Amino acid sequence: MRFNRMLLSATLVIVALVIQVSVLARLHLPGAVPDLLLLTVLGLALVYGHVGGALIGFGAGLLADLAPPADHAVGRYALVLCVIGYLAGLARPDHGQLKSATGPMAVVVAAAVGSTLLYAGVGALVGDTAARHVGLSGLLFTAALYDLLLAPFVVPGIMALARRAENDPLSEAGGGSKAADVSAGWLSAGTGLRIGSQRGGLRVKAAKARVARAGRIKGVKRL
Repeated sequence: MRFNRMLLSATLVIVALVIQVSVLARLHLPGAVPDLLLLTVLGLALVYGHVGGALIGFGAGLLADLAPPADHAVGRYALVLCVIGYLAGLARPDHGQLKSATGPMAVVVAAAVGSTLLYAGVGALVGDTAARHVGLSGLLFTAALYDLLLAPFVVPGIMALARRAENDPLSEAGGGSKAADVSAGWLSAGTGLRIGSQRGGLRVKAAKARVARAGRIKGVKRL
């Protein structure tokens, strides 16, 4: 991964984790907690692809495993976000251009449900049965609902920041052509007469230069 990718990803992951632990976890909403860290990983994976999504997901999950008040085995959420980031990166749109919001919203719902199931499954393998006492069906519904409501305010902004840091040639080319069209429109609207007069003057000067050059050539021939 390039330096700008690593710097942006680390910054966004740390900010999302701080908000997750200090704000969202203290809301005491029924069921699951809105997973801002998951949405951050999804937004970056949809721009950087499956390899970048897996690496970012592993790093983000490992930070979440180590950050207090984590009460589960280290590496559990890192595995979950690594798998989710890899799978979300496979759904990366062609050329990074989103045709509609249906695809990303479907990815968010699938990631919310899949991460909850995978987290509970890994917990069952290591002897953690907390999901059974809380109610897995309620966790799945609330996780999908909260993440889906939060996604429109998080995922598009994350993707826009990632594309800007990536210096996407498509967006730059589009922006350059639009800027050129706008500047051309301003010039034609505001200074059209001036440009026309300048063009006429240049044509007259060019014609005089051709006549003078022809006269010099004929004079040389007569000599």
